[in-house]
Amino acid sequence: MVELTQGILQTSKNVFKNNSGSLVRTLIYTIGHFAIAIICLMLIADVPFIIALTDAIVEPLANSVWYFVLDKIWTNKFSKKS
Repeated sequence: MVELTQGILQTSKNVFKNNSGSLVRTLIYTIGHFAIAIICLMLIADVPFIIALTDAIVEPLANSVWYFVLDKIWTNKFSKKS
């Protein structure tokens, strides 16, 4: 179990080391996305903060799942033609 934990930790360190700039920019983008979604919902739709916060988090997660499913279907369809 210790080896597994150390392996995961080392892999995580390597991923961060090799992609630190992208990960930081992605984190900043994600926080900005949440903030923009909250502000837009509160100003445009006159939604309470907690509902806007929930939507700002849930909607991108739902889109991520949709994109993953779409990508799997797409790659399977086109990889069979090759």
